[in-house]
Amino acid sequence: MRVWRKGLLLGVCLVLLLAVKAASAQSEGVVLVLRLKGPLTPVMVQYLERGLATAQQQHDALVVLELDTPGGGITLMEKMVQDIRNSPVPVVVYVAPRGAMAGSAGALVTLAGHWAAMAPETAIGAASPVGPQGGDLGKTMEAKVKAILEALARSLAARRGPKAVQAAEKMVGEAQALSAEEAHRVGLVDFLAPSLDDLLHQMAGQSTTTVAGEVTLPPSLEAVPLPPTIGESFFHTLTDPNIVFILLGLGVQALLIALWHPANWPAWFVGVASLLLAAYGLSLLPVNWVGLAFLLLSFAMFALDVKAHTHGALTAAGLAAFIFGALTLFNTPAALPGQRVSVPLVVGSGLAVAVVSMGVVALALRAQQRPVQTGEARVRTLVGKIGEARTAITPRQSGTVQVGGELWTAVLAPGATAVASGDLVEVVEVRGVHLVVRPVSGDATPVVE
Repeated sequence: MRVWRKGLLLGVCLVLLLAVKAASAQSEGVVLVLRLKGPLTPVMVQYLERGLATAQQQHDALVVLELDTPGGGITLMEKMVQDIRNSPVPVVVYVAPRGAMAGSAGALVTLAGHWAAMAPETAIGAASPVGPQGGDLGKTMEAKVKAILEALARSLAARRGPKAVQAAEKMVGEAQALSAEEAHRVGLVDFLAPSLDDLLHQMAGQSTTTVAGEVTLPPSLEAVPLPPTIGESFFHTLTDPNIVFILLGLGVQALLIALWHPANWPAWFVGVASLLLAAYGLSLLPVNWVGLAFLLLSFAMFALDVKAHTHGALTAAGLAAFIFGALTLFNTPAALPGQRVSVPLVVGSGLAVAVVSMGVVALALRAQQRPVQTGEARVRTLVGKIGEARTAITPRQSGTVQVGGELWTAVLAPGATAVASGDLVEVVEVRGVHLVVRPVSGDATPVVE
């Protein structure tokens, strides 16, 4: 009887515990936090889409998109706006931390959120369109693009009131920018929050409408960050102008080395891989093609100096072309803040490339001045050299050895023991086109020339 009562009591406690846990789960909502920093890129769009899909699968209460961007392409902006507006999980776009901005296309991404929030000392706006390379669109095209973007801004700001709609139109039509306090005053953003915790505290219990219908946030919200994957981080790094510049210089230098030494496959691999990665970054960044042409010209001068015997004159000219090309590579009106190559990096890289090129020139001159050894004089230098057996050599069977970077047919010296492939051998005599060798201890070092 006591056992039965204890079992019943235990069951009741278990049911109560599950009920309390379920009630707690309903009262606490998970908030998935995404962080986007820098100019808009395709990788950011993929990260946003993955975050929204993850939030939907996990039935999260809210997605916070923490944004700090100077802007980006219209196509990328439109895709992000579509993803946010079609998300069944409500999204709040939070311009943070202090000093951050939602500039240009980022302003429209902010308005696309079901809620918009800004930290103090942040800014939003300046969303007027420009050409792909920063030039004028032309009056007709500019009027068309502005009309489309103004209509999008009005539709996104319509639920925030007439003052917000007017401010949104001016952000596109007149490139107007607003501080966080100004944006909040006209209703362009819903919350001013110095921190994420404060924002979630203000949003608890708020309601909005998504494609899934009306959604009310729970009274307790818990933030869970979603870090980018290794692939997303890697490809996002490739949109950094400094990284693109380094890859471009490394790739061309490696290919120059490969052209002088065609058998050097690591140089071929590094050169081609670096240029392919640089090409990915160049395809996403506003490039000044004159700067790129000067960079290629500089590397051509470095290469020609090895053959032209100008004693460094072409290298000096190449250094000047290199620095000019690097400084103008991303120097276009369309380049956003942060899309410039670091000046110290340019100067340091230029000096490093010039030193390497001068070293190659010096080695080439030394090689040209060295007397060429042929015939019997060349053969005599092989005696006493250490090489490596490429095949087995026995007293009855010849084999192949590598000495000084060359392959030779070899036979064993009288009385010498058999040699296995990979063993070290010493050249004791040259007989015509054959070497006479004997095995040596493993402490010796093969000769490389």
